[in-house]
Amino acid sequence: MTNAKGGCLCGKLRYEVLKQPARTTICHCKFCQRATGSAYLVEPIFENADVKITLGAPKRYTHLSKGSGKEVYIHFCDNCGTKLFLTFERFDGVVGVYGGTLDDPNWLKITPENAKHIFLADALQGTVVPPHFDTFKKHATENDGTPNAATIFAEPHIIGTE
Repeated sequence: MTNAKGGCLCGKLRYEVLKQPARTTICHCKFCQRATGSAYLVEPIFENADVKITLGAPKRYTHLSKGSGKEVYIHFCDNCGTKLFLTFERFDGVVGVYGGTLDDPNWLKITPENAKHIFLADALQGTVVPPHFDTFKKHATENDGTPNAATIFAEPHIIGTE
């Protein structure tokens, strides 16, 4: 299956993605922890054209990133509050989907070749990071686009055991 569907808790908003994401970011930053109410966000990244809203119209909240100083746009259901997408001033042309809103989150093919873990400096103690993935203490790139060097663990790595 090349496409997948998802939506909010109440069913008022539905969407479809037309292919596997360009990449998946597993983000452990404080913003994503608060936004998900969890330890991290699994965020498949799609080109704008590959995400179609099929039912309803999400509301949008604008948040100023403390890290980049750029706006982050959170698209959510105004009925049940489910966050569905992120769009970014910093990364024009892409949509980050809240992975847990997919009808079948296992549809995502998350591998060391197409995914990375970011903001491990903020990660919840005890979080297990799988081996062979690119990982970053903060973001993978600087605000000016300069890439940061990745750390790759050969074995599972438990946050807080450095």
